[in-house]
Amino acid sequence: MVTALMIIDAIISIALIITVVLQPGKSAGLSGSIAGGADTIFGGRRKGLDEQLARLTMILGVLFGIITLVLARIS
Repeated sequence: MVTALMIIDAIISIALIITVVLQPGKSAGLSGSIAGGADTIFGGRRKGLDEQLARLTMILGVLFGIITLVLARIS
């Protein structure tokens, strides 16, 4: 049981790293943060693949956290 959870945890962590690396970077510098904030205030939305990668990153992060906590509790 523990070995299976460790393998699943490793697979999820690799997938989490890949999804974070594939996401496009935010604009650099102070001007990028101001422009990005204005987009979200005025209803700008991420489209297509960016939105899916963000959602997948959140799901994988939650799964990774839960499985890691279960492994810590078992050990």
